Amino acid sequence: MLARLLGTFALVGLAGLGFSWSAAVPSRADAPAKGDGSWAFTPPRQVPLPGVKDSAWVINPIDNFVLAKLEAQGLFPNPRADKLTLLRRVTFDLTGLPPTIAEQEAFLADPSPDAYPNVVDRLLASPHYGERWAQHWLDLVRYAESDGFKADGFRPNAHKYRDYVIRALNADLPYDRFVRQQLAGDELEPANPDALIATGLNRLYPDEYNAANLEQRRQEILDDLTEVTGSVFLGLTIGCARCHNHKFDPLPQADYYRLQAFFAPMLPRDDLWAADARRKQQYTEQKIAWEKATQPYRAELEALTAAKRAELRRHALSKFRKEIQETVRTPEAQRTPYQQQIAALAEKQIRTAEKDVLKKLPRDMRSHCQALERTIEEGGPPLPLAPPEAMGITDLGRQAPPTYVLAGGDWRKPRKEVQPGVPEVLGNAVLDTRIDPSVASTGRRAALARWLTRTDNPLTARVLVNRLWHHHFGAGIVATPNDFGAQGEPPTHPKLLDWLTVDFVTHGWSLKHTHRLMVTSATYCQSSRVDRAVPRHARALKADRSNKLLWHARRHRLEGEAVHDAMLTLSGELNPRPFGASARPKLPDRISSYAWKPDADPNDQNRRSIYVVAKRNMRYPLFDAFDLPDMHNSCACRSKTVTAPQALLLLNGDFALERARHWAAHLQDQFAGDDRALVAQAYRAAWGRSATAEEVQAGLKFLSAQAAVIRAGATAPASARTAALVDFCHALMNANEFLYVD
Repeated sequence: MLARLLGTFALVGLAGLGFSWSAAVPSRADAPAKGDGSWAFTPPRQVPLPGVKDSAWVINPIDNFVLAKLEAQGLFPNPRADKLTLLRRVTFDLTGLPPTIAEQEAFLADPSPDAYPNVVDRLLASPHYGERWAQHWLDLVRYAESDGFKADGFRPNAHKYRDYVIRALNADLPYDRFVRQQLAGDELEPANPDALIATGLNRLYPDEYNAANLEQRRQEILDDLTEVTGSVFLGLTIGCARCHNHKFDPLPQADYYRLQAFFAPMLPRDDLWAADARRKQQYTEQKIAWEKATQPYRAELEALTAAKRAELRRHALSKFRKEIQETVRTPEAQRTPYQQQIAALAEKQIRTAEKDVLKKLPRDMRSHCQALERTIEEGGPPLPLAPPEAMGITDLGRQAPPTYVLAGGDWRKPRKEVQPGVPEVLGNAVLDTRIDPSVASTGRRAALARWLTRTDNPLTARVLVNRLWHHHFGAGIVATPNDFGAQGEPPTHPKLLDWLTVDFVTHGWSLKHTHRLMVTSATYCQSSRVDRAVPRHARALKADRSNKLLWHARRHRLEGEAVHDAMLTLSGELNPRPFGASARPKLPDRISSYAWKPDADPNDQNRRSIYVVAKRNMRYPLFDAFDLPDMHNSCACRSKTVTAPQALLLLNGDFALERARHWAAHLQDQFAGDDRALVAQAYRAAWGRSATAEEVQAGLKFLSAQAAVIRAGATAPASARTAALVDFCHALMNANEFLYVD
């Protein structure tokens, strides 16, 4: 009976096989053809709204552009989706969570024309909005809390950058300032702790921290930053110009290294104090007093460990090439800017080796040192609590190391030196490097950030608006969000993209304004129904099978994170606690403890997916199965696969089974003795709509038959009824209506 019920509900493993959404772009009279991509290098301009015949369909200007193109092809948009379908769609889109039954009832009970806009405003004001949309940004910037490579070392303060993104989005921080803080917060807002945390963007690169070839490691870091900056902010594959001139776009190799020069003086920092000036001053004064009180004991401890520490340092340094050893031995004041960077990379490995100094001492000396440490800790004043530290960057000073064009991208083959500059195709911008005089920095990243967020920059705002469109409508106006160049897809609605970009900047670079505009449009609110038996659908399928003209809404599957959070919501276990150190959920028994040790408190394991630890070499299995990006490369469009492991994980995985058990127990407590009400409530909670009479009857029949099967297996009658309910809840979670959004 369970198999038949699951067959009725259509498992995720069978989803999507009946209809394929092609990525092909039909030709458009006003769409740029593939070529040099020059349309993207022209600043957006205000365009008049096109006239339409069916003006009654139009809700806001977006609809003018969409409907004009449909009417030109003799096509018609779909009717508006029903209220509960629309509520479920926009709730998942804006918060990543399903609408509650109370929210469904309130929306159905409100007949006013403002009912839906009010829902949108409520969702945009929800703290869950930032949690949902931060994940899209984290995909782009390849956020992770570990280094990757073999060691995959943990980055203990990386989560503060994630929390910064969530807070910034919830506060509707203007996007231009959002960009400036992340690229150059230390230069532009040095007194703002959030701006220092924001520079963590520049620390998200994969990193083999224990690599011996530090020159190559430095170059790989700069290459990663250059490529990601080009992709994320400019929507250009500038990384293709690392070894030679770009094969397709007007980006010479020199442009690549001119962009890289903005980051050349960068110094990674794990000790930035994310605190205000008063807190910093207070700590400094307390630390001076503590050092004075403990000085004799610390001096004795240093004397006892100095020889062994020097020995460990010599041994660690000996692993590097002669040139690096000489750099480290060069007095700090005499190092060139380049040597300062290489020495800083080396010192991280050396300090790691020095941490083991006590373990290397003779037993009696080790005991004495440990006694001194206890005296320092317990006998004197307490060590003051340091301000919170952030993972970020600063410049190494006011001088920058030279940047060269590298033959073949090889750090050993420098050619001509270049200065910081923007791609020539985007104009010869005059760069503004002004920063606070008290900041010992070059101002290069500040100049880059200012240029990126100029209102006449042709790409930054346009690329961002296209990203928002992609997530709301299932495909960007430019279907390749990280490639606006010649090899990317041309825009399907170029005039609409320009109009939205100008509107976005005009409204203060407000993300929430543009979200609201998009999700309240008649285009967004259409039904997703496609039926060949309907003549106008058949005609539209023939003319525009891939739906690039937007004649219907796109049905889409939830990401693994949304599946995770929706299951926890149904079971009543979702822990809404925001921010802070990441959650470590339970892993399957077969996975090595190398990954992580689960949180001791199960409630901590059940936080929202955005707070689950992001480890590069061990991705949370549920997210991984549902196409989580690899966290090594910028991901603008997640894959949307349909695979057997997804279905097997939901059918046999511990997480889904546990959620079904908790949900079943909750339903039993709520509807004791009323199976019909229980079944109806379960459908509505899982699928966001009322069940039909036939579906309720099928659910009741299943409960009865499944309990009989279980009872026949010698299970006690009471537990048979409970087990059948668990199976029913589990089946609802495996249904397409749970996993897909119409």
